[in-house]
Amino acid sequence: MLTAVVGTNWGDEGKGRMVDLLSEKYDVVIRYQGGNNAGHTVVNERGKFILNLLPSGILRDETVNVMGPGMVIDVEHLFHEVESLREKGIAITPKHLIISDRATICMPYHKMRDILEEERLADKKFGSTRRGIAPVYADKYMKKTIRMGDLLNEAALKERVADLIEWENLTVSGGYAHEPINADEMMEWLKTYGLPFTSYIKDTTVYLNEAVKAGKSLMFEAQLGALRDIDFGIYPYTSSSNTIGAYAPIGAGIPGHKLNLSIGIMKAYSSCVGEGPFTTELAMTEAEKDVLREHGHEYGAATGRPRRVGPFDAVASRYGVQCQGCDELALTLLDVLDYMEEVPIVTAYKLTDGSTTTRFPMGKTLDDAQPVVETVPGWHCDITGVRRFEELPQAAQDYV
Repeated sequence: MLTAVVGTNWGDEGKGRMVDLLSEKYDVVIRYQGGNNAGHTVVNERGKFILNLLPSGILRDETVNVMGPGMVIDVEHLFHEVESLREKGIAITPKHLIISDRATICMPYHKMRDILEEERLADKKFGSTRRGIAPVYADKYMKKTIRMGDLLNEAALKERVADLIEWENLTVSGGYAHEPINADEMMEWLKTYGLPFTSYIKDTTVYLNEAVKAGKSLMFEAQLGALRDIDFGIYPYTSSSNTIGAYAPIGAGIPGHKLNLSIGIMKAYSSCVGEGPFTTELAMTEAEKDVLREHGHEYGAATGRPRRVGPFDAVASRYGVQCQGCDELALTLLDVLDYMEEVPIVTAYKLTDGSTTTRFPMGKTLDDAQPVVETVPGWHCDITGVRRFEELPQAAQDYV
């Protein structure tokens, strides 16, 4: 069984907690794209954990976790994330965690370039997390990056670093007038934070192909949601990787295999971190959004930034489900809406020509769209303890 757990919206839908819940049924959990620019918050019997790079299956001792070739890995962040988990009693060993030799390393200068560009853009910024994700993916496609497998040969690595730094300094020192990057410092950074992971580095294509042949069950874990996909999202306010489930086998290292199941995760309302069009937030006053944000504890796991919030957006969600090819849906945080007398839903968008649409638009059309809102009765009670759909109040069932 090859299953993808994916976000249907802007990210932050609750994928991490769902992966943690479902991973007991799977042998291997794989992160297949992205870096530490987003986080998964998991609360279970062992405590509360915020994971930025590691797959959410890392919290289960019996599960093998894979960081695929589609990822970009800040090894300094990974080093500290592993240490933090170990301090909380989580065992992490080469039998428990496998890192693809093809995964790209996000270097300190990628973060620096990210910050320099956001500051240059000023009020036209994209809302980057400033963790180097766009620059490192750009360099990857220019074939100017270091991969995890390069850490296995220190002599060749030193030569590679020297060549790349010479090229990087053309941009950093020229275009941004920043002081040059020091190649020796970058080598020391890689030795300090990268070399401790050499025993974890393997060819994930070989490992996962053998796992499939052996009949093992694989779960692919996405970062962010469909609307942040570099090709199908709200470009240019997207991530720099493919967040959709169809990319999962590719980003994991087994492009010849197909998914058996796509599980889409969506919230009972909408939230978003970062810049870009977010039509649903126009359906609430600032005061109403503040109340929803506090009830949902809507602050970014990676950045701590307050998330933008709004009613459930049926237009965006329908599009996200199509992009993800969802076979099943998991709805999270329904109990956050317990306090509402009436629950708003964005059912369509009104366009500048006066027409309405239920299809998710792009570009300037999306920028100018206004929400069409319908309301349904609230359920006015605490449903936090409900474990079966049939036990929900009728109003909550109707909302679902």
